[in-house]
Amino acid sequence: MAERRRRLLRLPGVTAALALLLAPVPAIAQEQHKAPVTLPALTNWTAESGSYQYGRSARLVADSPAERRVADTLADDLRAAGHGTVPVVRSGARTGDIVIDVRSSRGTLGAEGYELRAGKRLSVTGATETGAFYGTRTVLQLLAQGDRIPAGRTVDTPHYRERGVGVCACYIHITMPWLENLVREMAYHKLNQLSLELKVKSDAHPEANTWGYYTKDEIRRLVALGERYHVEIIPEINSPGHMDPWIENRPDLQLTDSDGTKQAARLDVTRQAAFDYYTSLMDEYAQVFTAKSWHMGADEYMLGSDYSKYPQMLRYAQQKYGPNATPQDAYVDFINRVQAYAASKGKRLRIWNDGLTGANTVPVAAGTTVEHWLNVAVKPSRLIARGYRVENAAYSLYLVRGGFHSDTASLYDQSWDPRSFEGEKLASSEGVTGAKISLWPDNGRGETENEVAVELWPALRHIAQTTWGDAHPDVTYDAFTARGTTVGHAPGRRDLTRLPVADGTYTFRTAGVSFQAAVTRTADGYASIRTADGCMEISGGKLTLNTPLQPGVEATRKSCDPADTLQRWQLTRTARGYELVNAITQMPLVADDGRLVQEPPDQHTPAVWHLTSH
Repeated sequence: MAERRRRLLRLPGVTAALALLLAPVPAIAQEQHKAPVTLPALTNWTAESGSYQYGRSARLVADSPAERRVADTLADDLRAAGHGTVPVVRSGARTGDIVIDVRSSRGTLGAEGYELRAGKRLSVTGATETGAFYGTRTVLQLLAQGDRIPAGRTVDTPHYRERGVGVCACYIHITMPWLENLVREMAYHKLNQLSLELKVKSDAHPEANTWGYYTKDEIRRLVALGERYHVEIIPEINSPGHMDPWIENRPDLQLTDSDGTKQAARLDVTRQAAFDYYTSLMDEYAQVFTAKSWHMGADEYMLGSDYSKYPQMLRYAQQKYGPNATPQDAYVDFINRVQAYAASKGKRLRIWNDGLTGANTVPVAAGTTVEHWLNVAVKPSRLIARGYRVENAAYSLYLVRGGFHSDTASLYDQSWDPRSFEGEKLASSEGVTGAKISLWPDNGRGETENEVAVELWPALRHIAQTTWGDAHPDVTYDAFTARGTTVGHAPGRRDLTRLPVADGTYTFRTAGVSFQAAVTRTADGYASIRTADGCMEISGGKLTLNTPLQPGVEATRKSCDPADTLQRWQLTRTARGYELVNAITQMPLVADDGRLVQEPPDQHTPAVWHLTSH
């Protein structure tokens, strides 16, 4: 037999044919059949011969109003990404064009799915405007890797309806450019829900306007950006606990313990005035937020205490629900009254889970969405069995300033997905709406915004992947992070680490104040201002989350410490000169009779600095 095979191999053409059959598939052929790199990863891809070539003649073809809205946003993003100006036309697709198609008849694509076809032209089809929009995010990611896209087809739909990020812009103010960057990044990675716990400057309750707030015009602009990029921005005013930003100057609304001590962070849910106050804030937020959900928090109401210190809670519950009622029923009663009020305004209520310990006899109202972050007696499976929608907001997904940071690499290696709650892993995703990462400012001076951003991007990309598609699309976490590097950042994202002046020595001059200082860029993209007496710093006054947020605090010179975040400054160029804003407190310096003090930017005119280089 061996000799016969040797004779056969000597026949003309046989050797060459076998060589072709046995040779490894060329790498280029293998690459053609692999799905193009995106994040979230494409779960299916049918390769075809050829490619789509993006060029100067490309146009965006869109007919209906919905299609044109998607095309207009894509045109802006293509320009921001350096792909030139692309016209939007109504019909007559030709080679090289990108076609946007919204067809309600394509119901199998769902509310957010899309079909992408690449060939002589590129076509994006969704059953809805949102679906078509997400298809354009994939287009942008592919074009970020070059002007040639391999020919093929994919149908891409999300696994979960809620794919989110939660930001506590509470107490510690977070800049609007940072939040705008976040919205763009979320949309680029097909995340659709941004929960914002923050204070909107109140016209109805001016006594509550301590710093950390946002103006209504700022929120309107952010919400408009969210609507354009299909990110629902859900507002939160945490209650009945964590209410101190609102009621520190309203002792009449504060819960009083059995010793007569007022609790500035706790709303007295037994008082009708407290409910009326809270719902008036909801009404004011409705002037600027358009989301169909309202988040009331409802977490940690008895943090560091217990209901026994507040006998009025039990009295209230028993008077309303009978002798078997518990103090927790008064707490749940407040949640349910807020839920009914939200529902009357066409909004669905959301709460955190930790207050649902099972000690209440009154159930939380049906229709409430529970965001599960803490392992307590009532497990997610039990909540789902009772009919509640449950979102996974696990503590393992937290990023805390100066504290705990989610271990994204470990979560990826474990193939974490939204069924993996704190204290329970579900076998099914039924009843699970999705998942979100959460950013908290527990130590407000622990990290700057720019440092938080560095920690955020891996976690953001991971939650985008696990809520949209396969939890483990790459063999290793390094390969997954390389996927994120390949697609890059969202078009239009602003680089917030650039200083408008070079490192060097300058004379700073403003009304009544002049000094010489060395300006040095810090590692996180801010400026240190070093004078002969030390580095400029904000310190003193009342501390909130370890941060000097009291207006009127004077800028002083202290021994220079590269680790001291309060010595970091945003040097911002304006039409008339420069402004100095503390990187942590986010209040600009104001010249006050020769002194430099921090003040909220909408209440005092920031000092305009003129810099002379030495």
